[in-house]
This record gives sequence, structure tokens and C-alpha cells, in this order.
Amino acid sequence: MSQGNLLDSALSRLDEAAKHINVDPDVIEKLKYARETTKVRLMIRMDDGSRKSFLAWRCRYDDTRGPTKGGIRFHPDATVEEVEMLAFWMTFKCAVMNLPYGGGKGAVQVDPRQLSKAELERLSRSYMQAFSRIIGPDRDIPAPDVYTNAMIMGWMADEYSEIVGQASPAVITGKPIALGGSLGRGDATARGGYYLVRHLSGDLGLKGKLRIAIQGFGNAGQHIASLFAADGHSIVAVSDSGGAVAAAGGLDVEALLAAKAEGHSVVTTAGRHGHEAIAADEIVGADCDILVPAALENMIHEHNAATVKARLVLELANGPVTPEADAILASRDVVVLPDILANAGGVTVSYFEWVQNKQGYYWELEEIHTKLRTIMEREGRAIRELSVSRGITMRTAAYVHALSRLAEAIEAHGTQSYFIS
Repeated sequence: MSQGNLLDSALSRLDEAAKHINVDPDVIEKLKYARETTKVRLMIRMDDGSRKSFLAWRCRYDDTRGPTKGGIRFHPDATVEEVEMLAFWMTFKCAVMNLPYGGGKGAVQVDPRQLSKAELERLSRSYMQAFSRIIGPDRDIPAPDVYTNAMIMGWMADEYSEIVGQASPAVITGKPIALGGSLGRGDATARGGYYLVRHLSGDLGLKGKLRIAIQGFGNAGQHIASLFAADGHSIVAVSDSGGAVAAAGGLDVEALLAAKAEGHSVVTTAGRHGHEAIAADEIVGADCDILVPAALENMIHEHNAATVKARLVLELANGPVTPEADAILASRDVVVLPDILANAGGVTVSYFEWVQNKQGYYWELEEIHTKLRTIMEREGRAIRELSVSRGITMRTAAYVHALSRLAEAIEAHGTQSYFIS
């Protein structure tokens, strides 16, 4: 899919949802476009004394329901179109979870693996210097994303505090615990998806010990593997950027985690523990009950969707299934738990962190898990019931669910019918 079509593809979800709800045209008009997108050039001093510039963006898509919220990614292929698409998704994700946020997103076009640690810190602080008038604890709250982490968030939060002249931990979430981060943030994305599957498994006909394949063995992929394995389910295939391994009887999750902790690909475990190396693109067609795409966008598309053997797709990545693939999966009765619901545990615990920063009081891990489970089950149940009652997919139901909340907020400001009556 071309970069120029990314947002158009995302907006197709909005168009589909609008068919199933009576919504004022003013609402659609407002949600079709980003409220503001800012582009800057970050100029930093490299370790060799030279100066180098990097393109960077911050998009605040919609703030009708509250300050915008969304991660910052460092990636060599980042584009403004991708940033706006991700900010659109965040708008709906926050509405799905009924969080008092709008959607935002940021990116720097850089391969952080090519930077020294000192250069990475300069770049992170430069980002905050450039966007400090846009970002703020009551205006726009970033978080980690692809190739960014807690330390980078800590640098950015520190830089913002220096700029405004006071400690402002609520400006960013996903920070180190010692700097105001929240317990439970590390596995929140995976844990939210895990709670969702566990709650809906009976409705979806998933019983007994399940076989799970995970595409992308990064943070979310590793945590979901650990959570499912702890319940006695089998992880039968996993992949990362270096390749993939499979084992019909179940992979040794501890061996996989050890390999990743040492900086190696999961493929390095092949030939041991009963692991067999397979091509990374075979993971989509793995013989399993649940397929968990936890990598990047558009990983399941019209050319491989027909190979999916799983009964359930749990989208821990953002946008891993294209609209064309969605149609193919739906025609084969494969249920997709959509990203704006399935991976919303991350932004939900980010919300908890923001609340804790605001009140200066921090919760115990058990309380965070309980609150997260309550919200995931509540919204997952509502979307499942909407899907069944309307005869629509879980994705469309999630967008209808979110759109109804967004529409209520937008319409509260007045629409055409109000002003001409």
C-alpha cells in the first residue's frame, strides 16, 4: 500500500462504521482530517563533531474528548502519512476504552540503531525542544512506540521540565518507574489482549488448551507468549526480524526469551528444544487456534489472508490486517479482535500513569491489573454484543462503539441541525 493511501485506508473503517449508526455529517467531516500536524527538522551534534538533521512530526488528530495521546516512534521509514494514520487510530482507540483523550502520534525519521547512546539522548531532547509548545500534560501526552523506550521518555520528560521550569511527570507516559512511571506498564499491551481473549473465549468457541502463533517477538509478543504459556497454552510458532521457529508440540518460551535477552533472533534456538526454523512469512499460515500479529502494519494482506488457519486473530500490532484481508478473513469466519480494542491495554495503563502523576499517588500492581481487566472486559463485552446484535465484524463493532462516543462529544458543541433550527 502506498504511503499516500495509508490514511485513506484507515478512514475506510470510519466510513464502514458510519453505515451502522445515525451520526450527523458534521461528525464525519471533523474526523476525516487531522486537527494539526507539525513538521520540523531536528539538528543535533553527532559524536564526530558533525551536525546532522532528522525529519520529525507530531500530529494532534482530534481533541474533542480530551488532550491528545499517542506514542513517538523512531524509524527510518516514518512518514507524515503514517503519523496521521496512527493518530487517527489513537483517536478511536481512546474512545473505545472511554478514556478522556483524543488521538495523537509522533515520529522521527531515523534508524536509532545507527546512533550512539549520547546521540540518541540529544535527538530525544531535541524532539522535546522542538515540540514543547505542542506537547503538554493537559494538551498532548506522548508515550513510547517503535524503537523508543522508557529511558527515551525519561529524557523527554526531563527536557520538558527544564523548559517549563518545574517538574512535570504527567507530560509523558511510559517513563521509568523511578521517574514517575506506572507499575504494570511494561506488559500492559499484551496483558490487555490476554484479558480480552480470556473473557471472550467462551463466546468465540475457544476451549481447552490452545495453540498460539505470534508474529513479532518484541515487547508485546514476548509478554503475550509468557502470559498464555503460564496458563498452559502452547506457543507453536514465533517470528522476529531474523526469521521464525515452530514446534507442533509447543516451543520452549523460556529459551526464546533468553535468546532475545541476549540480543539474538528466535532463529538461534532452531535445532534445540525441538524448535524448527521456518520462513518468517509462514507464520501467518501456521497451524494454530490464535494468530497474534504483534509486528508492524499490513502484515496480513490480500495475498496471504487465505492461508490463515487460526480461528481468532488478536491484533497486538497497529493495523496488521489490511481492509482487503479483513474481508477475506470475515468470509472464512475468522474472528479478528481489532487493534483499537485488542492492544488498548497500553494506552489504558498510560492513562493510569497520567492519573497517578496528576494526583501524586501511586497504585500497587494488583490494583492496576484489576482496573485494566475491568475496562478490557467491559469494553470487549460491549463490542462483542454489538457485533452479534448488528451482524457485523468485531472491527466494525469497535469503530461503531467508538464513533458513538466521539459523535456524542462532537455533537455537544452543536451541529448544523442545531444552528439552523
